[in-house]
Amino acid sequence: MERIENTLTSCLPRIRSGFNDLTKTEQKTATYILENPSEVIHMTITELAEAAQNAEATVFRLCKKLGFSGYQELKIALAGDLYSPLESVYKEVDPVDSIGTMIGKIFNGINEGLQDTIKILDEEAVEKAIKAIISTKRIYVYASGGSAVVATDIEHRFMRFGISVRAYSDPHLQIASATLLEPGDVVIAVSHTGSNRDILDAVKMANNNQITTIAITSYMRSPLSQLASIALHGMGREITYRSEAMASRLIHLAIVDVLYIGSLLRQQDKIIENMNKVRKAIAKRKM
Repeated sequence: MERIENTLTSCLPRIRSGFNDLTKTEQKTATYILENPSEVIHMTITELAEAAQNAEATVFRLCKKLGFSGYQELKIALAGDLYSPLESVYKEVDPVDSIGTMIGKIFNGINEGLQDTIKILDEEAVEKAIKAIISTKRIYVYASGGSAVVATDIEHRFMRFGISVRAYSDPHLQIASATLLEPGDVVIAVSHTGSNRDILDAVKMANNNQITTIAITSYMRSPLSQLASIALHGMGREITYRSEAMASRLIHLAIVDVLYIGSLLRQQDKIIENMNKVRKAIAKRKM
């Protein structure tokens, strides 16, 4: 994992985002940190290793894998998480919850996911993605399942800029599209897990054509993150009684908003002119 500069307030989000890519022993330590964050900031590396029933070397490897220089830096970042207004551990929706409680938990989960994403979203990667978008004439978006909603949103939004945008959720069309990519094209691949085989195949094909590929995913160390030219990560705290990627889908839509507004601000005159043309055309269709 590449070193992330904003270390002071991004420990817990990083653990959640990279959890599935940790080894079993590393997951034991990570789980202990997630469940006992206020205790961990006062522990030595030896005490944490003993509490998690692991070796000190395992704790150190976990720190390095998360992007920290060592255990002390992890604790500094953890303290930054704990002393923010956010809760450290998200409360699950329970069958006996009232409607009001359920609403509160779901909305708080979405809000916390957005706050987590602010902490782990790489500003340099966002800048590169925006530059790629405003420099291209054609964007192709690949996604499937729940992420297809995000792909459709990208298509709907960015076509208003005067850019040719096509979203594909069918794996055969994704491969066909990736095969025919030309220099200067941009591919945006959206996947919650970053492990969808069809998406990965399409991105590999795009890379073979030397195309800029942008990944929007929830896991920093996912195969998609490793494949893409630019990786943007959003962390949604998934909870019981919800589809796997519901919260993450909303977080990914927020990342799309960032790309949309960022692109708009960098080419205001050209883009606003195109958007006004679209608005006038649509207005004629209204009663």
